[in-house]
Amino acid sequence: MQYTIKQNIEKRKSSNFILETMNNNKNKILFMLHLPPPIHGSSIVGEIIYKNELLRDNFNTYYIDLLMSKTVKETGKINIRKILDFSKKWLGLLKTLIIKRPDLCYYALSTTGSAFFKDFFLISLLRLFNVRIVLHLHNKGVIQHQHKWIYNKSYRLVFKNTSVILLSGYLYYDIEKYVSTNNVYHCPNGLKDSNSYTVTKCITKDSTFKILFLSNLIKSKGVFDLVNSCEILYNKGLDFKCDFIGGEGDITKVEFEEYVSKKGLSEHIKYLGKKFDEEKYREYANADVFVFPTSNDCFPLVLIEAMQFEIPIISTYEGGIPDIIDQGVNGYLVHKKDTKMIADKIDFLIKNPLTAKNMGKEGRNKYEDMFTQEIFEQKIISILNIELKKHHNN
Repeated sequence: MQYTIKQNIEKRKSSNFILETMNNNKNKILFMLHLPPPIHGSSIVGEIIYKNELLRDNFNTYYIDLLMSKTVKETGKINIRKILDFSKKWLGLLKTLIIKRPDLCYYALSTTGSAFFKDFFLISLLRLFNVRIVLHLHNKGVIQHQHKWIYNKSYRLVFKNTSVILLSGYLYYDIEKYVSTNNVYHCPNGLKDSNSYTVTKCITKDSTFKILFLSNLIKSKGVFDLVNSCEILYNKGLDFKCDFIGGEGDITKVEFEEYVSKKGLSEHIKYLGKKFDEEKYREYANADVFVFPTSNDCFPLVLIEAMQFEIPIISTYEGGIPDIIDQGVNGYLVHKKDTKMIADKIDFLIKNPLTAKNMGKEGRNKYEDMFTQEIFEQKIISILNIELKKHHNN
């Protein structure tokens, strides 16, 4: 589906907005991004950009939604509907390039699989019209595929003469073969503050300690690793509850609950399904620790959400997570699949509630200093202005 300002008149209900956005004195930017559904990090950030009034105040903006999967389970799979949808997007892009003649294109690139090759063909069309491109990477995987001939050739063409926005300096290794550091910006994601709940918690050694996991039920997110860590806590005789929140992915509800049952943990571990907005925020506010033992991520937004609610975090040395968690300050980093270490850190926080509370406060302070939506918006606008200056100087 193609989004432009005129097509969103009914959604925006604001003639003033249209007049301001279509100011002929402003530079034209085409945003090719991911919009939900499905809900994941890239689509959440895409929606923030799509709804951002500051961008529309500064530029003439046009939008194309790149996502063709409607659910998490559809991701990476090809079908007739997606092929037809791609044809529509390609034609929509061609029309936009001919009529609007954008000065710059912000592009949320997928780096692997069929989604990457879809992006390859769309970026090739942008190049035919000599549009300057800035790529925003919310995923990784280039280094795992660059040895394959078709990927190597395609990566060279996609990254040629483009600037790249990375979520963290820890992610540069993934594109080092194709992109100079001179053409890289670092811009961590930011989120609007959702902490509208004031919860006074007094954790004692006799209280039930609440562990929270929030993401889709995907093996690479560490779902089973956390269950296994909970088994260790159970065998130690510790009192805890662990809630899993999110949609079904490559693990179904039935598979998850069967796994938990076989461990004898059904009274301690619950799958609560999807929760949004206030229901989700309430779960954050009532949690004592947020555990996310992922083995494949770039910059998980759920960690930033947890920081808003003053929750200590346990996660892994994966992607840009070391930029989010300061070891021993606002949480703990553990190695992937290290279920014993996860259990040990939870055990420590259960027995040291004051430390857990102080870690949560440090996380909140770091969110306010680095990861607010306002900080993110200003960085994106600054990057776009730099890229527009390069465009006009060429």
